[in-house]
Amino acid sequence: MVSSEPGRCRRGGTPLWQQRICTRADRGCGVGEHSWDSVQLGELVGIKHGWPFKSELFSEELTGRPIVVAVGNFQYTGGFRFDSTNVKEYLGEYPVDYDLLPGDVLLVMTCQTSGGEILGIPARVPNDGRRYLHNQRLGKVVVKQPKRVSLDYLYWLFLWKDFNTELVASSSGTKIVHTAPTRIEAFRFDLPPLPEQRAIARVLGALDDKIELNRRMNRTLEDLARGVFRSWFVDFDPVVKPSKGFAGPCKGLAGSGSPRPSSGGGSVPLASPSAGAAPADLFPKRLVDSPLGPIPEGWRVGTVGEEFNLTMGQSPPGSTYNEDGAGVPFYQGRTDFGFRFPTRRVYCTAPTRFAESGDTLVSVRAPVGDINMADERCAAGRGVAAVRHKSGATSYTYAMMAALREAFDVFNGDGTLFGCIGKSDFDKMQVLVPPPEMVAAFERIAGPWDAQITVNEKEARSLAATRDALLPVLLSGEVRLRNEREAERAVGDVLRSTATSTPPERPARPGAGTVHAGAKGGA
Repeated sequence: MVSSEPGRCRRGGTPLWQQRICTRADRGCGVGEHSWDSVQLGELVGIKHGWPFKSELFSEELTGRPIVVAVGNFQYTGGFRFDSTNVKEYLGEYPVDYDLLPGDVLLVMTCQTSGGEILGIPARVPNDGRRYLHNQRLGKVVVKQPKRVSLDYLYWLFLWKDFNTELVASSSGTKIVHTAPTRIEAFRFDLPPLPEQRAIARVLGALDDKIELNRRMNRTLEDLARGVFRSWFVDFDPVVKPSKGFAGPCKGLAGSGSPRPSSGGGSVPLASPSAGAAPADLFPKRLVDSPLGPIPEGWRVGTVGEEFNLTMGQSPPGSTYNEDGAGVPFYQGRTDFGFRFPTRRVYCTAPTRFAESGDTLVSVRAPVGDINMADERCAAGRGVAAVRHKSGATSYTYAMMAALREAFDVFNGDGTLFGCIGKSDFDKMQVLVPPPEMVAAFERIAGPWDAQITVNEKEARSLAATRDALLPVLLSGEVRLRNEREAERAVGDVLRSTATSTPPERPARPGAGTVHAGAKGGA
């Protein structure tokens, strides 16, 4: 409930995201005159099945053809993750009814874990100039009564734990669970008036937009750091093209593949030549032969074990694991990896191997070579290694481990063996060894970018915690917003508060327990 004082209830004076103090029946808050109707979802929308596209006509080469949306492309907290999952185009013909439009909302109707944690997860089709196709196992939401319901409001309803709980209860299957359009349409809930729906969607959407803005900024900053690293330590531009004197555009690391459908990233040029300026006096004038090919004169080839401190993870007994926050955060593998930092899910009370804040975390079991960065002291399980350059250069370490992607891929197996890499093989991997002054120079440039990534990510997590705390109380009517003007005031108050405080961490899906992130998905 919001009064004329932004984000506060007339009765209490406490910010709306911190206390649940007003109910729909509370006449003292001035909104009791607006009733909420008990409705069945099917009265308002229809859920349309996708088309069974033929897998033999899928192509991973991105050439501008339509993209087949798959369950694996969904973030398990809502939205798509096209930039970090397998994306496939379709080469064949198909019914035009299964072309998707920007803004269309799709729901996951199949979950590969028995708990059904992602059943009903929604995502909006992006407006990024690409064509997307409505695949099987996904339900498209078709609004039948636009004068009664807002699709933007429904998007948040689909992220409500109550919605997922009902879909799981009515699902079929054991190890893989399924829902269906009729089961989705059977969900009953209390529908607020349209102005209040829009206000709720405005508050939650504004927080989501700010989170995405922060993460787009982080992708840009990471592109900058990787671009400078590639220029200096892969392409050797200051030696090969000394007249340019700067790193050039950030096109990603070698082997990064074709551009992905937009999630806010893309190739990003350096802000200015000076942003990636190469210290010319540190570079030699020519290249010489080496086991890794031509490298700058005076540089050498070494090994990971010689240049980096490497800690291979070890898994304590399963009885020491918990999801209650007891002990230290524990990462068994890349399941909990995020864009840059892992997400706390499992804790351990008897850890045996540790990663320190700033260490690069490398997945050493399939898929080998995925990386993240520890943002706190944590326990490393057997699927993770912690790496840091012996100089302590954290930004250089992270960029170097990313540059070893192709070398790590050798250990991912050919489909008959479980991919993994042991300490001996990891230690023996060859790496370029530039002079210490070059490592320090890179750290001076990339370090501030990485520091800003940390700031942006902490703010994004704080905003996400606030959003997830607000979602259930707004959708249940426990906290009321009467119109979009009150929503605007509430958003401003929330953003100001988030800049100075951090709400407690909550599950990624409000009210949810463990969310099992699957491997990078295809169709």
